[in-house]
Amino acid sequence: MATAETEEGLLAEFLADPRNAALDLTTAVARCSKALGLQHSVVYLADLQQRRLIPLTDVAWALDIDDSLAGWTYRTQSLRVEESELGGMTAWLPLLDGAERLGVLAVRSPALDPASLRRARTLAALLAMMITSKRAYKDSFVRRMRTEPMQLPAEMLRAFLPPRTIGTTHALSTAVLEPAYEVGGDAFDHSLTETTLHATILDAMGHNLASGLTTSVALAACRNARRTGADLPDLVKSVDSALSQWLPDQFCTAVVTQLDLATGLLRWSNCGHPAPLLIRDERVVAGALDREADPPMGLPSLLASQPRRVHETALEPGDRVLMYTDGVTEARTRDGSEFGLERFTDSIIRATAGGELAPETLRRLIHSILDSQSDRLRDDATILLFEWRPPPR
Repeated sequence: MATAETEEGLLAEFLADPRNAALDLTTAVARCSKALGLQHSVVYLADLQQRRLIPLTDVAWALDIDDSLAGWTYRTQSLRVEESELGGMTAWLPLLDGAERLGVLAVRSPALDPASLRRARTLAALLAMMITSKRAYKDSFVRRMRTEPMQLPAEMLRAFLPPRTIGTTHALSTAVLEPAYEVGGDAFDHSLTETTLHATILDAMGHNLASGLTTSVALAACRNARRTGADLPDLVKSVDSALSQWLPDQFCTAVVTQLDLATGLLRWSNCGHPAPLLIRDERVVAGALDREADPPMGLPSLLASQPRRVHETALEPGDRVLMYTDGVTEARTRDGSEFGLERFTDSIIRATAGGELAPETLRRLIHSILDSQSDRLRDDATILLFEWRPPPR
């Protein structure tokens, strides 16, 4: 039986061979599994809308995220074990890139003991890093994760989007965006530094290629200012200037936020967008973040008589801030009524009370909006939720 020392040696030997870095992922999974003494392993990645888990092999079936043990692992980010139809046991392990859910790993073995589970976890951690490093330029990943053709505006805009979920032990930010293959002007952005969580949601005028271009320019200007250390007022001004210069006939609404990870101080600027919502102790604090909105980003702001305003409030540990575009609340149910703000916030509150993970809350919520439609969404629908969870003092 392999010991921890021999397993470490086999894995080190695999990683040290430069030829293995160029392997396709299926071959790498097979060789790495063998190096770790595991019988058989299969990688499943979540499709773009997080409805199915797609295997990176043609000898396995796609699995439903809402109705399978593999899906339970994805939803809860926890280990699950079952008897294999081929004999032995199958362990389902989450594939995580930090806080981002990539998919799951199935590891089959004659028996599962602490040593084999340790090796399986090692394999899952290694494969998550390999997937993250390769998916930016491997179209084979992208093709497998799509279930229908993507429209050009959506293709352009999605190239600018960050991972759906980012986080540390002190903060987490997660987002969803629909319609996945036809999105036009909605977008989100979030990033982390050692001291600050930055989170932004945008909604450009219209629903076409020009809308996507507007949002893309706004995202690029926002990141450019942020990466040069610009404070919030200067960051928003940079976006206004970029849109006014390059797309003077276009504008977008936005909420741009900065959260101090040490103190919980939240600063934000609202540029013509629906006000964020504050969730505390499993309820929405009415009006907590309501402020008079400034003009949308772009030329309208430069014609305004007043400068941009920055608002501040102190968060408490465990607080969640919810941002959304009007496509969420204005979505129509099958009976013709609006989905509405009350139903939207109630869904978030119930999931929070049940202890559900934030990324899973948004996944299920956006699906409930889509599944309640009598037709396709009339407008883009984007939700971004971030939470502050500092260490106990």
